[in-house]
Amino acid sequence: MDQFDLENPLENFHDVPCDAVSSLFLIESDHIPPPNYFQSLKASDFDISVRRDVISLISQLSCTFDPFLPYLAINYLDRFLASQGVLQPKPWTNKLLAISCFSLAAKMLKTEYSATDAQALVNNGDGSVIFETQTIQRMEALVLGALQWRMRSITPFSFIPFFSNLFMINDTALRQVLKDRASQIILKSQRDLKVLEFKPSIVAASALLYASHELFPFQYPCFLRAISDCSYVNKESVVQCYNVIEDTAREEYESVFNVNSSSDTPVNVLDEHFLSLESEKTNGTNAAPTTLIHEKDYKRRKITDYGSTVQFSHFH
Repeated sequence: MDQFDLENPLENFHDVPCDAVSSLFLIESDHIPPPNYFQSLKASDFDISVRRDVISLISQLSCTFDPFLPYLAINYLDRFLASQGVLQPKPWTNKLLAISCFSLAAKMLKTEYSATDAQALVNNGDGSVIFETQTIQRMEALVLGALQWRMRSITPFSFIPFFSNLFMINDTALRQVLKDRASQIILKSQRDLKVLEFKPSIVAASALLYASHELFPFQYPCFLRAISDCSYVNKESVVQCYNVIEDTAREEYESVFNVNSSSDTPVNVLDEHFLSLESEKTNGTNAAPTTLIHEKDYKRRKITDYGSTVQFSHFH
């Protein structure tokens, strides 16, 4: 089996219609918990605490690995809990579930790890129970059954290439900056229960919109229009999900814009790149410096009055 790529989940996967994009939107609901999962979690503080504890354990296991590994493991966790419910409340059950979801994700991503070291991490050296290999394998089989062996999860990362192409950013480096920022937002938002209400495609579209609003504020209306015109998305859901992502990303907003005046900051570099492209289209030589001053003032206003900056007037 080839290594699983979250951005290309259907690669080498032949049992789907020819149109890969349509297939992603068609089957994405098969790879997420059902709609009532979010409501059932909200109704039980105990279930929320179990999910939080298992996610914490998965994070401990994954601290030295690619962040996509814990993301996939938590996807397996939520789908398992939605299908089977919370396991019997014994001290070792959360650890066994965390190790099993982590192990399955590691296998899918062709990531080598030491089972002994992994158990030592979650036990924190306190001499807790050490699971035999057969015990972990039995738990893995239980998870696989709950997931109906659908391990090639359709996640928000699967839709990043499609939506980013709608933005028609010709510069490869700038397109990658946008995708990277959207990926950071998706990774960060996974722990928020409210995100579970939305399909992966909606999360991807909302994350890209939020990232574009941070990085390319003057191009943002065009990006918003591109998402609005996309027949695959529910515009009301995008608005709702955007608001959730906004809350999740708010705490790091100023660090993204980096308000100090150093010309080496990422945002200033992006500004200058876009301004140089725009200046090539104008006949005047003073257009770029003037626009740069206005953009710096614009960013300061956005930071001080953050909550009122985003409007979805292009959604009809």
